[in-house]
Amino acid sequence: MTTDTGRALPAALKQRHLTMLGLGGVIGAGLFVGSGAGVALAGPGILISYAIAGTLALLVMRMLGEMSAADPAPGSFSVHAERAFGRWAGFTVGWLYWLMLVVVLSVEATGAAAIASGWLPAVPQWAWVLMFITFFTAANLASVKNFGELEFWAAALKVGAIVCFLGLGLLAVLGLLPGSSSPGLANLTGHGGFLPHGWGGVVAGVLAVTFSFGGLEVLTIAAAESEDPARAVGRAVRSAVWRILVFYIGSLAVVVTLLPWNDSEIGRSPYVAVLEHLGIPAAGQIMNVVVVVALLSAINANLYGASRMVFSLAERGEAPRALLAVNREGVPHRAVLASVGFGFASVVLNLLWPDTVFLYLLNTVGAVLLVVWLLVAASQLRLRRRLEQAGAERPAVRMWGFPYVTWLTLAGVAAVLVLMLTDADARVQVLCSAVASAVLAGIAWARDVVRRRRRTALAVSSPA
Repeated sequence: MTTDTGRALPAALKQRHLTMLGLGGVIGAGLFVGSGAGVALAGPGILISYAIAGTLALLVMRMLGEMSAADPAPGSFSVHAERAFGRWAGFTVGWLYWLMLVVVLSVEATGAAAIASGWLPAVPQWAWVLMFITFFTAANLASVKNFGELEFWAAALKVGAIVCFLGLGLLAVLGLLPGSSSPGLANLTGHGGFLPHGWGGVVAGVLAVTFSFGGLEVLTIAAAESEDPARAVGRAVRSAVWRILVFYIGSLAVVVTLLPWNDSEIGRSPYVAVLEHLGIPAAGQIMNVVVVVALLSAINANLYGASRMVFSLAERGEAPRALLAVNREGVPHRAVLASVGFGFASVVLNLLWPDTVFLYLLNTVGAVLLVVWLLVAASQLRLRRRLEQAGAERPAVRMWGFPYVTWLTLAGVAAVLVLMLTDADARVQVLCSAVASAVLAGIAWARDVVRRRRRTALAVSSPA
């Protein structure tokens, strides 16, 4: 793809890369490990929590897919927000998203290093972090095709692990595995019932699992570097969203059907608990490998997404122009290095002050995903109406039930934010993210004022 500034980003990503990026983008440590916290909050009702959160993610992705198919751009939703509401919106959401990715990158690198240190205790954790980030930096600097291939195979392993888990789990639920008997509905209806903590538990579960669906948006950023962006993003969105719901809800249904929801092992790792229950040898180490691959895949995807976002911001004059440099492979190498540089700094903060400085930084981006979702829905609402008024042709991906479902999605995301304010820990994240958003919006407003004054001064000083 050739950008507005004439800098060519090669169309090196294939349809299979985008499809697997969409499937694997949200299958990460949040599902394999973090879902246990959701089960503890909601019991079997976590299935309803995942259905609600997954539906919101599905609808947001559909809207994002519509806009990206109609107007593919490396900055994705940041570009759409700018065109819908002005430069302040694109600046704010673009920098917020970049900050979120580089901070989360450090969490993922530290998490993967902690597991790897258990395999080789002689290698210190910081050395693992250095190796992981250096490797993915080199891969991202080499070519976008390297990013696509790494993500393809990492996603294939994660998807394969989920499919195998679902297959074994279904056989166990039906009592078809040797030495196993069907548990029936005992674990779904016993131990306090399907909703042991009532609907309040389901709501708490929604708050716990919503953020596990983050990562899908990188798909629309990557689509800009595919051979046929409009068609590619349409296919990838359509194939990804439904399968992701099946993977999430299906695998958690296996967990809460085979084991009591209040089993202490589920809290540690629900998937390991089920595999050990089925007598799978070395279940813990198998899942550790899958989790490390998931974390490393996330590092790769986040570094790619961060570099393309800041590159897009630079294209639009919202970041230093020096970040527009592209190497012989067509990679915005300075944008990659700037993103990984902040990522390295975040890793150091995470290792030195995880409970102070880094915690504040992590809280700052805690609710950014919901801010992105809000702006995606609001942008689609405005841009779709503009397209219809202009009589433009039907986009390759079309949002269902427009505008009513879009408004419903906006209300749903806003409701999650309001519910977060009722939780002490989540409240801190919302408030910190709100402050960060306000600061960035203020900077954008000040930049616009300066630009307008410069234009006025030039107009006055120019001869008639």
